[in-house]
Amino acid sequence: MLEHENALVPVSDFPILGVPIRGDNRLIYLDSGATSQMPSAVMRAVDEQVTRHNGAVKRGSHQLAEESTVAFEEARAKVARFVGADQNEIVWTSGSTDSLNLLAYAMGNASMGRVPVRRFVLGPGDSVVVTEAEHHANLVPWQEMCARTGAQLRWLGLTDEGRIDLGTLDRIDASTKVVAFTHISNVTGAVSPVEAIVSRAHSVGALAVLDACQSAPHILLDLHALDVDFAVFSGHKMYAPTGVGVLYGRAELLRALPPFRTGGSMIAEVTMEKTTYAEPPERFEAGTQPVQQIIGLGAAVDYLSGVGMDKVAHHEAELGEALLEAASLPGVRIIGPRTWQDRSGIVSFVVDGVHPHDVGQFLDARGIAVRTGHHCAQPVHARFGVNATTRASLGIYNTEADVQAFGAALAEVRGFFGVA
Repeated sequence: MLEHENALVPVSDFPILGVPIRGDNRLIYLDSGATSQMPSAVMRAVDEQVTRHNGAVKRGSHQLAEESTVAFEEARAKVARFVGADQNEIVWTSGSTDSLNLLAYAMGNASMGRVPVRRFVLGPGDSVVVTEAEHHANLVPWQEMCARTGAQLRWLGLTDEGRIDLGTLDRIDASTKVVAFTHISNVTGAVSPVEAIVSRAHSVGALAVLDACQSAPHILLDLHALDVDFAVFSGHKMYAPTGVGVLYGRAELLRALPPFRTGGSMIAEVTMEKTTYAEPPERFEAGTQPVQQIIGLGAAVDYLSGVGMDKVAHHEAELGEALLEAASLPGVRIIGPRTWQDRSGIVSFVVDGVHPHDVGQFLDARGIAVRTGHHCAQPVHARFGVNATTRASLGIYNTEADVQAFGAALAEVRGFFGVA
């Protein structure tokens, strides 16, 4: 089989995939769950912004400032359409970690205004519910919020298969103000039962916050249809540059939410005595924004839209099932669902008798890039009694040949380390 046979996109669109790795090995990149590679179209868009249009957004009347401002807002419109949102519901951030901290701290500020916004105010007797599957970025900010306010942190458990245990939904009760959960686990690859969790949250008047980092680049996302109140995702996981992310919020909720950061560009009027703030999304975009990265994210959305998210999902489902099968070897324990139903192209595993880092280095010596460690999700690993795993994760540029090469190399690991 040719190494690029059955590719969804031209591998030549991604220059880094043509660079030899560890000598003369062809790079097989199976770490898109951590950070994805950029297509040339995104690089060109960023380069054009820097070399032809660079100017201060919303801070001048000269041509470059105007061109940059137009491109900045066009990117916002592209991203909004891509995820089924309105343009004024998209807030630029530096990434999902920043988005979730912005939301948690802004909610904390809601208690300090002249007229507290009760929907956002937490205190003793209230609760925030997360899940045992969360990335630290969707856990630690809520832990800290509860520590500051006296609210209680609760969590939905995981089944032995790595799925959210719907039998623990009763932990979302009348005390719950926020339910924050991952759309797709970055460790188990399990797709969360969004409808059931959102329905339960809304039934008790809680806000539903979705971490869409592992879903936005891989499946068709419609945030309005999912009925979530807030959502976050990052550019660097969806073929865009690092340093840019998105906080989505329902328009009426963003209007009610006070700002977290203050400074330039997010104000309506400033006097020496007081300040009034701009309407969203500008209210949450203090200071100079990562304009080039934002333009890059808009170009990445164009690229994905050109491929078609239905085709992306279909391609990655076929490869994901093959990846799961390739990792299902004697002496290999998969952390997560063993069947493809409600699953994504993320496969984490432990090789008996071999440390995950050693597994990763063995694969790397053959040109296969995977992630090792706890993937910023220590509680998930603790749930399954392991400190770390090796993780393979798919992107749109992966092929059947990539999966076959991974499976063949993984099959050699235990023998190489003398534990077969």
